[in-house]
Amino acid sequence: MLQPQAQGTQQAAGVDFIVVWGSNGITYANPDTAMIGTHVTGSGTPPDKASTLTTKTSDGLAVVVALVPVTQPEGPAVGTVGVGIKVRNVHNAVDRQLPVVLGTAAGVLAVAAGGTALVSRRLRRQTRGLGPAAMTRMYEHHDAVLHAVREGVVIVDGDGQLLLANDEARRLLDLPPDCEGRPVTGLGLEAGVAGLLASGRVATDEVHLAGDRLLAVNVRSTGPQEPPGWVATLRDTTELRALAGRAEVARERLTLLYEAGLRIGTTLDVAHTAEELAQAAVPRFADFVTVELLDLVLRGEEPAGASTEMRRVAVSGIHADHPLIPVGELIRFAPSTPPAAVVEHGRAVIEADLRAAHGWRAQDPESARRILAYGLHSLITAPLQARGVVLGMVNFWRAENDPFEQDDVTFAEELAARAAVCLDNARRYTREHALAVALQRSLLPHGVPELSSLEVAHRYRSAQPGVGGDWFDVIPLPGTRTALVVGDVVGHGLHAAATMGRLRTAVHNFSALDLPPDEILARLDELVARIDRDEAREEQGAGITGARCLYAIYDPVSGRCTVARAGHLGPALVGPDGTVTFPDVPLSPPLGLGGSLPFEVAELQLAAGSNLVLYTNGLVEDRDRDLDVGLDSLRDALGDAAGRAPEETCEAVFSAMVPARPRDDVALLVARTRLLDPVRVADWDVPSDPAAVAPIRTECARQLQEWGLEEIQFNTELILSELITNAIRYGTEPIHVRLLHDRSLVCEISDASNTSPHLRRARASDEGGRGLFLVAQFAERWGTRYTSRGKVIWTEQPLHDGVGEETGGDLGDILLAQWDDDLL
Repeated sequence: MLQPQAQGTQQAAGVDFIVVWGSNGITYANPDTAMIGTHVTGSGTPPDKASTLTTKTSDGLAVVVALVPVTQPEGPAVGTVGVGIKVRNVHNAVDRQLPVVLGTAAGVLAVAAGGTALVSRRLRRQTRGLGPAAMTRMYEHHDAVLHAVREGVVIVDGDGQLLLANDEARRLLDLPPDCEGRPVTGLGLEAGVAGLLASGRVATDEVHLAGDRLLAVNVRSTGPQEPPGWVATLRDTTELRALAGRAEVARERLTLLYEAGLRIGTTLDVAHTAEELAQAAVPRFADFVTVELLDLVLRGEEPAGASTEMRRVAVSGIHADHPLIPVGELIRFAPSTPPAAVVEHGRAVIEADLRAAHGWRAQDPESARRILAYGLHSLITAPLQARGVVLGMVNFWRAENDPFEQDDVTFAEELAARAAVCLDNARRYTREHALAVALQRSLLPHGVPELSSLEVAHRYRSAQPGVGGDWFDVIPLPGTRTALVVGDVVGHGLHAAATMGRLRTAVHNFSALDLPPDEILARLDELVARIDRDEAREEQGAGITGARCLYAIYDPVSGRCTVARAGHLGPALVGPDGTVTFPDVPLSPPLGLGGSLPFEVAELQLAAGSNLVLYTNGLVEDRDRDLDVGLDSLRDALGDAAGRAPEETCEAVFSAMVPARPRDDVALLVARTRLLDPVRVADWDVPSDPAAVAPIRTECARQLQEWGLEEIQFNTELILSELITNAIRYGTEPIHVRLLHDRSLVCEISDASNTSPHLRRARASDEGGRGLFLVAQFAERWGTRYTSRGKVIWTEQPLHDGVGEETGGDLGDILLAQWDDDLL
């Protein structure tokens, strides 16, 4: 704006040059246009008043320069006008040009004042009305913020020279005091940092090493203006990286605790839970882990107090050739060892450096020497404590990882506490399971009696280990007969086992009455209904209605088997020729649901060598298998096992049809039939005449001699005389006598009446009433069985003369004991 006027004035005045600049030193007019906009030499501050000075040009010529301040009407100077003339031209032009010069100066002064006003208004618009004072305060604020922030800030120009660095940048990069204006590659920075700052490449959180610090560097361009440059921010991540490392360790520990929670306690087995604990901590927390538990805990019992005698139950490690005490050993920890301190105080103990520690060596110095030689150098022992009771302890060993620190103790205690809860659950289950198993074993048959009429084998497998509601029984009955029973109750577990025991006991009691199968089931049905009513009234647990039972009685004399069932599956029959059939046995309602309906029976005629197979529904029924399919599978399995012994048949059926963990309890009973040899059976019809007693007694004595039983002949004659006499006197015809020679001698006297004799001790004045007492003394067992045609009174005697041994005296003493001494 001022350049044309200045050039015109210069030509008109004949001066060598005219230069105009503002108060900020910026040139507004100059003969050399390249200098316009640049800062004049020096400060450029306007002089207080007009003045002159003499100087020399670059070619050595003397020049006189007049400096005139440019002022506003009111206010300070806003610029300076400099007029120069070479000395050699001064004398020639002074007279001619002096008025022109002065006039020109005045014009320039006015022009400069107007230009300054324009520039001032433009600057105010660009600074949003801020004056010099406000601009100064803003600059001071920005400078204070720049140097106060905790991030380093550097500005680099396009030539790679450092223009600005705040205090934090100087600290982080360790810059020299005179760093500004120097190339960044010459400041002694790390190669990575210097290269990034000099390149101007855009970067976001690039991590570079600067001395012992890790710096996150961000680089951005300053914009499109000239000259080009870029700004970089620096952030110290060394502490953040350390904090992140600790956070990562904490995250890994939480992850390990979570995964350990999933891995530990998957079963309710104490030893297996301890193994899961040892495996969960290797190798992410420890190189080797050992677990010791009290023997009481392994048995399911609750420890009564603290004890340092424990059994090692688990060892896990990164190598198999460790020198640690093997599993199964009983360890008695010395008082100075960490385990003893753990038991005493209930807190984890750390031995960060085993070589420097000596207390733990007292347990076994030789073993300690091997442990140190192997490389194990650090140990944490933590208690396995649940509900305030120490169950055992876990030892964490390190050999290849860094030694344990105090922070590791907290994690070890937390891991041990979680595992202890699982171990306590397993212990309590072990106790309850042991009680249930003991209960069921006490309720199930411990074996089957030796029978001459049947060869019996059995198998049993419960859905829950050791505890179930299915049962079977083989009950010897009078007259060489045998009762075969199978049944099951609803549900599994301890309640089912207890219910099964109640039913089995009831079956035994009812069997002692020598009732037929239908009456046995009727009484069971009534019992179950009464129990359920009582429990429903008392609101105690689940009832037992719906229990099922099959009851069969086999008579080896006739080969007849009488069967009745209450809601149960019928038997299978394998003939001597291997043919498998499922006899049609009428189905009655399950126990407790029969009401007043009678139970139906079926009579099967079994040939010698037949296999009668009784089973519960768990053998043939399954949610994935229909009943018909299961029966067909049983038919095939029995057919394949035809001709085998009952024991082998049971094994074959179980192998073919029962998995290792069935969904339901399974009971299987296989009985091979035998017939009593007719030679060992003798019977006679007895007339209703007292005179017939002697002939019958004689016939019986002759039969006993033929069987070689002369030793018990007298006792038998005495028993038969008494029972036949009673039948003739009190019974009705027909009267029948039968002798069975089996493992014992059975005498049976039947008649058509339903009256039953009762044993009582006769009074001294009674003339009778002593016969049954004598029978009870000379017989091993005796009783009454009712039939559809009357009753049977039976006795059993051993095949040798055991009177003196069994009764404690001889026959004379027994007879004389029936009367008082005063009456003899």
